[in-house]
Amino acid sequence: MSHPPTPRPAPARELRAWWDALAAVIAGVAAMYAVAALGLWAAGADDLPDDAFGSVVAATVVTAVGGTVELSGGAGFLGSTAGGLAVVPLSVTLAGALALAVVFLLPLRHRAVASGGELLARVARTAVLWLPAVLFVALAARHTFRIQVGEDFIDELGEALGATPTVGFRAAVGPTLGYGLLWLLVLLAVATAVSRKTPLPSRLLRFQDTVRPAAFAMLAVLLAYVVIGLVTGVVVAFTRGHTAQTFAVLLLGLPNLAWIAFGTGLGGAWEGRVPGADIGLPVPKPLAAVLRENGDGPATLDLASLADYDGRAWLLVPLAALALLAAGFVTAVRSPAGRRPWQHAVQLAVAVALTLLVVGLLTRVSARLGLSLLGIGDLGDDFGGDVSLRALLPGLVGFGLLWGFAAGFLGSLAALRVRRRGEVDS
Repeated sequence: MSHPPTPRPAPARELRAWWDALAAVIAGVAAMYAVAALGLWAAGADDLPDDAFGSVVAATVVTAVGGTVELSGGAGFLGSTAGGLAVVPLSVTLAGALALAVVFLLPLRHRAVASGGELLARVARTAVLWLPAVLFVALAARHTFRIQVGEDFIDELGEALGATPTVGFRAAVGPTLGYGLLWLLVLLAVATAVSRKTPLPSRLLRFQDTVRPAAFAMLAVLLAYVVIGLVTGVVVAFTRGHTAQTFAVLLLGLPNLAWIAFGTGLGGAWEGRVPGADIGLPVPKPLAAVLRENGDGPATLDLASLADYDGRAWLLVPLAALALLAAGFVTAVRSPAGRRPWQHAVQLAVAVALTLLVVGLLTRVSARLGLSLLGIGDLGDDFGGDVSLRALLPGLVGFGLLWGFAAGFLGSLAALRVRRRGEVDS
């Protein structure tokens, strides 16, 4: 006669829960460090002086979780300058998010139910361990470089007068901790909402059939764009040269480019500028050309401006249409039987609008004094320039609503002949 398994003692369960939280944090931080280090190495940042590579990697991880890196330079009492760097390397962010979310959800995959208190406790434990990890990374993200003029007498005179030119960076610890915590909470909420195998508290079950199908479909669209961009980038790297720099783009900013392509394909637009002739990395030529066309003034990045430099930009429209039609079909198939096409349309419209809002916020770039301090580009060419890029959010979200509604309706019609959850033969 078999006996039921003996339940674990409370201290053992608590210890296991803390271990699960620690494993999730380690997985997320390790994945971000690995991708950031590889990307910066490919970009040539390992040649930075004064063993600055580790600090640069830490600064990249800081920006990946939404933190800000402050840039500064000075020459003693003769003067000083200041700047900042706010750009999210989404390849690093995505790697950390996927690793952390998978390990966080792993202990729940075989559970049928979970109370709200238990889920909140798991989130709280992960947050308690996450904040010291982010603090450690933020404290490591600082470095100061001495700039040598080249003339021995001038360099010695500068040292004697306390006017040696310096330039450096450091993470803003307070904002980094705040945004890092917000990043974690949003990530865990999205991961729980998307995963069908993760149990929800009974009070949230009524939202399960409304939120999860569309959320999963949009996550699939974003990841599909990343995969398409990865394949394209690998082909370009091995056929058109600049192999190392192209892999640097893939390892640091692939989702940035892929998701901007998704947004512009739906009719959205970004505004930005890149002064000078080079931005340090081989981004697509039409994109770089559009951002440089007005010199130091802002330029609008949309389908029309991209097509002026490369007519193939119009292919982004059918690609986005196919992706959203597939999303509408998946949303309908994963939803319970009995829902009407207009309900699926509303579901997907909201999901696409929210997705594009997040994409617009994450793809912003604000880099005063250039990116060269992080090993990207040339200090002499980039120092002093302002690189910026921001989404025009009202139009982007508005197009998302329209496209999402149409794709949700058509996808629902295409799924009418497919057996869905809860449907039985008459």
